[in-house]
Amino acid sequence: MTEWTFAQQNPSEQLCRIQHFAVTKKYDGGEEEFLITVREYITPPDPAMKFVAKSDKQTNQKAAAYTPIGWGPSLMVALAECIRAINKFPYQP
Repeated sequence: MTEWTFAQQNPSEQLCRIQHFAVTKKYDGGEEEFLITVREYITPPDPAMKFVAKSDKQTNQKAAAYTPIGWGPSLMVALAECIRAINKFPYQP
């Protein structure tokens, strides 16, 4: 456990560490950069899923807009889930 985790006084505060990543998705007509924010919770809503990754953009905008997200017990799992979700549907600006 790292030092920052001791700053949380109450589990309801849901203190988390935030990291940012970027991935480029190619689509017909160009490419778009997706910024992914990963939150690492000390006391996550689901204890088995300590990390959540969420994209800043939606995909499938013309049919049913979808915000890519990924949960996991590690940063790598959550980030990989989010990237898979980004690639699941087309980007339609």
